Amino acid sequence: MPVDRRPLAIFLMGPTASGKTALACTLSERFPLSLISVDSALVYRGLDIGAAKPDATTLARYPHALIDIRDPAEPYSAADFSADAQAAMQRIGEAGRIPLLVGGTGLYFRALQRGLSSLPEADAGVRAQLAEQAAAIGWEGMHGRLAELDPQAATRIKPGDAQRIQRALEVITLTGQPLSAQQQGGRGQPFPWRVLKLALVPEDRAPLHARIAKRFDDMLRHGLLDEVRALRHRGDLMPDLPAVRAVGYRQAWEHLDGCYDAVELHDRGIFATRQLAKRQITWLRSELDARILDPERGDLLERAADAVSLFLEAK
Repeated sequence: MPVDRRPLAIFLMGPTASGKTALACTLSERFPLSLISVDSALVYRGLDIGAAKPDATTLARYPHALIDIRDPAEPYSAADFSADAQAAMQRIGEAGRIPLLVGGTGLYFRALQRGLSSLPEADAGVRAQLAEQAAAIGWEGMHGRLAELDPQAATRIKPGDAQRIQRALEVITLTGQPLSAQQQGGRGQPFPWRVLKLALVPEDRAPLHARIAKRFDDMLRHGLLDEVRALRHRGDLMPDLPAVRAVGYRQAWEHLDGCYDAVELHDRGIFATRQLAKRQITWLRSELDARILDPERGDLLERAADAVSLFLEAK
């Protein structure tokens, strides 16, 4: 059997509030690892409190590539991430270190390792038309339209997920073909790195839910609404931008629009974050080649370090 000579990389994946960052930082102290963020909110400058971005002290001690690389007015895609991450991984390897990619955005991990199908670029005109239609019939109505045109995509996409409904209908409009039929493409060649996947998946979700609630309370106390007010004050950010639709920011934006009061903001923010964590855990369980680690166990660090040590020794 031929020896696998590909350079090594580590994926540390997990739901929001599962302790990924702290574990990644500690592992980088024990091993020659350099960190790359895999988070669709952390790429944006100015999204700090609501995105649970590591503070300046942490980032100074444990630098993360791909944090604060985009303005919130500029959408950032999975294809953008794949290109940026591979460039960062290459630089880390050339420096004699091993990339540790840490985050919870499953689409980014998947795009990086498996590639993306050749879907059309976003079209501002088509998106404006779809937004106008959605204003008339609502996103649930648009989801019903998607169900007629692409039942497979509609099954995967929830009726309230406006961003994904819009994208699916945009692709159909631009190509005349269902999105699901075009997502069968991907990477034609093996991924250039040999990967160890570590997935933080709690057996008991109650502690995770408690941390999510506490963290959202802390975000509100530490100025989430002021952060969102500053973003709104710019005048060039719209509610349909990916940065604004990030969990926590969307709810705060709607609260400042007068859609609901502070109590409902609190409840909606926690609920949305718990739903995000649920989706992330579901995706992680589909990663059959990942080593599952329970973040609630007291020996989490030892188990993760053992896995990394064995992986590096097998190089």
